[in-house]
Amino acid sequence: MKVLFICNQNQNRSKTAEELFRNKFKTKSAGLYNEKPVTEKQISWADVIVVMEDSQRSEIAKRFPKLYMQKRILSLDIPDVYNYNQPELVNTLKSKISHLA
Repeated sequence: MKVLFICNQNQNRSKTAEELFRNKFKTKSAGLYNEKPVTEKQISWADVIVVMEDSQRSEIAKRFPKLYMQKRILSLDIPDVYNYNQPELVNTLKSKISHLA
Protein backbone atom coordinates (compact mmCIF):
# COMPACT_ATOMS: atom_id res chain seq x y z
CA MET A 1 0.00 0.00 0.00
CA LYS A 2 1.27 3.47 -0.92
CA VAL A 3 0.76 5.97 1.91
CA LEU A 4 1.31 9.71 1.64
CA PHE A 5 1.68 11.53 4.97
CA ILE A 6 0.85 15.23 4.93
CA CYS A 7 1.29 17.99 7.51
CA ASN A 8 1.82 21.74 7.29
CA GLN A 9 5.56 22.04 6.66
CA ASN A 10 6.73 18.42 6.19
CA GLN A 11 9.37 18.91 8.86
CA ASN A 12 8.16 17.05 11.94
CA ARG A 13 4.96 14.99 11.88
CA SER A 14 4.72 13.76 8.29
CA LYS A 15 8.50 13.36 7.92
CA THR A 16 8.61 11.26 11.10
CA ALA A 17 5.66 9.15 9.90
CA GLU A 18 7.24 8.58 6.47
CA GLU A 19 10.40 7.18 8.04
CA LEU A 20 8.66 5.30 10.83
CA PHE A 21 6.39 3.29 8.50
CA ARG A 22 8.62 2.83 5.45
CA ASN A 23 9.16 -0.84 6.30
CA LYS A 24 5.39 -1.49 6.46
CA PHE A 25 4.18 0.59 3.50
CA LYS A 26 5.56 2.46 0.52
CA THR A 27 5.72 5.91 2.06
CA LYS A 28 6.19 9.52 1.03
CA SER A 29 5.57 12.75 2.88
CA ALA A 30 4.67 16.28 1.89
CA GLY A 31 3.67 19.63 3.32
CA LEU A 32 0.89 22.00 2.43
CA TYR A 33 2.50 25.34 3.30
CA ASN A 34 6.21 24.89 2.59
CA GLU A 35 8.41 25.91 -0.35
CA LYS A 36 7.48 22.78 -2.33
CA PRO A 37 3.87 22.01 -1.41
CA VAL A 38 2.21 18.69 -2.16
CA THR A 39 1.59 18.12 -5.85
CA GLU A 40 -1.16 16.52 -7.89
CA LYS A 41 1.34 13.81 -8.86
CA GLN A 42 1.97 12.94 -5.19
CA ILE A 43 -1.77 12.83 -4.44
CA SER A 44 -2.33 10.59 -7.48
CA TRP A 45 0.48 8.23 -6.39
CA ALA A 46 -1.04 7.45 -3.00
CA ASP A 47 -3.52 4.69 -2.19
CA VAL A 48 -4.13 6.33 1.18
CA ILE A 49 -3.45 9.88 2.29
CA VAL A 50 -2.87 10.48 5.98
CA VAL A 51 -3.20 14.04 7.26
CA MET A 52 -2.31 15.13 10.76
CA GLU A 53 -5.25 17.54 11.22
CA ASP A 54 -8.75 17.85 9.75
CA SER A 55 -7.96 21.31 8.36
CA GLN A 56 -5.35 19.69 6.10
CA ARG A 57 -8.02 17.40 4.64
CA SER A 58 -10.07 20.50 3.79
CA GLU A 59 -7.08 22.14 2.15
CA ILE A 60 -6.48 19.08 -0.04
CA ALA A 61 -10.16 19.18 -1.06
CA LYS A 62 -9.76 22.83 -2.10
CA ARG A 63 -6.54 22.31 -4.05
CA PHE A 64 -7.37 18.96 -5.67
CA PRO A 65 -11.19 18.62 -5.76
CA LYS A 66 -11.34 15.86 -8.39
CA LEU A 67 -8.62 13.72 -6.82
CA TYR A 68 -9.96 14.33 -3.32
CA MET A 69 -13.18 12.48 -4.13
CA GLN A 70 -11.21 9.44 -5.38
CA LYS A 71 -8.91 9.08 -2.37
CA ARG A 72 -9.16 7.56 1.07
CA ILE A 73 -8.00 10.32 3.40
CA LEU A 74 -7.50 9.65 7.09
CA SER A 75 -6.98 12.31 9.74
CA LEU A 76 -4.89 11.35 12.75
CA ASP A 77 -5.79 14.45 14.79
CA ILE A 78 -2.19 15.06 15.89
CA PRO A 79 -1.52 18.72 16.75
CA ASP A 80 1.56 20.58 15.56
CA VAL A 81 3.33 20.52 18.94
CA TYR A 82 6.00 17.87 18.30
CA ASN A 83 9.55 17.89 17.04
CA TYR A 84 10.98 15.56 14.42
CA ASN A 85 11.28 11.99 15.77
CA GLN A 86 10.18 13.07 19.25
CA PRO A 87 9.40 9.89 21.26
CA GLU A 88 5.88 11.07 22.13
CA LEU A 89 5.18 11.72 18.44
CA VAL A 90 6.52 8.29 17.48
CA ASN A 91 4.31 6.59 20.09
CA THR A 92 1.24 8.57 19.01
CA LEU A 93 1.83 7.76 15.33
CA LYS A 94 2.31 4.05 16.07
CA SER A 95 -0.91 3.81 18.05
CA LYS A 96 -2.97 5.73 15.48
CA ILE A 97 -1.58 3.91 12.42
CA SER A 98 -1.92 0.40 13.88
CA HIS A 99 -5.43 0.06 12.37
CA LEU A 100 -4.03 0.68 8.85
CA ALA A 101 -1.74 -2.34 8.99
